[in-house]
Amino acid sequence: MDPRKGVELTDRVMVIKTNISALTASRNLSENHDALSRSLGRLSSGSKLVNPSDNAAGFAVSSRFDAQINRIQAASDNIGNALSFSQTQDGYLKKVAKALDRMGELSMLALDETKSATDRGLYNNEFLNLQNFVISSSTRDFNAVSMFGGNSFQVTVDSEGAGFSYSAINLATTTFLNATAVTTSLTTTGSATTALTFVKAAINQLASDRATVGANQAALNMYQEQLGTLKDNMSAANSRIKDIDVAEESTSFAKYNILVQAGTAMLSQANSSSQSVLRLLG
Repeated sequence: MDPRKGVELTDRVMVIKTNISALTASRNLSENHDALSRSLGRLSSGSKLVNPSDNAAGFAVSSRFDAQINRIQAASDNIGNALSFSQTQDGYLKKVAKALDRMGELSMLALDETKSATDRGLYNNEFLNLQNFVISSSTRDFNAVSMFGGNSFQVTVDSEGAGFSYSAINLATTTFLNATAVTTSLTTTGSATTALTFVKAAINQLASDRATVGANQAALNMYQEQLGTLKDNMSAANSRIKDIDVAEESTSFAKYNILVQAGTAMLSQANSSSQSVLRLLG
């Protein structure tokens, strides 16, 4: 026992059965080899969290971040589909607006007292075709979802399932039905006057509907931009938890690689040091 340090001087005794130097070198080599394996795994995967034991709390937080980021992307996809729905709606409404504009023009032409009944009959033929076009447009679907049936629906706008109520568009209201009714015609100046009144009302209603579609699109675009920003920020936070700094990890890898090589050499040296005892037995 060394009275100054209070430790046994076993390592100063020449023994054969227990090689303390070799045991110490072996333990250090094993620890450095494990560290080298972890560093190699991190560099090959690009992640600091190769195993949950690397950072148990960080692994749990990162897992929740990954799940929420995926839900955010799904919500963004839903908004994208709703925008496509809205854009398709507006595409049809543009054509309906063009048809109603022409119907109003035809109604005005039919009011001309210099036109004969035959002339009004020709105007009425075109007017009838445009009525049918408007009626046909009102029944259009988007992926089996009615675009103009007057049914609103919810669009998910965040990772927790909160929804935005998409305002409905209805082309089967009384206003549009009056303009497209069989009894609405241009066969006489009187009927043309009534038709003009109905068509003007339909044009006003359609203008309001297109404004509603525009408001829906504006809101959806804002929600999509918000989700994009949130996803970027959460991805950055997640990256700080699990992504490795390649420069730093490369330095660690080089250090442990050198230590493993040095430890291997020293273990060999420690194993051979006991051979000097054999000289005492000779």
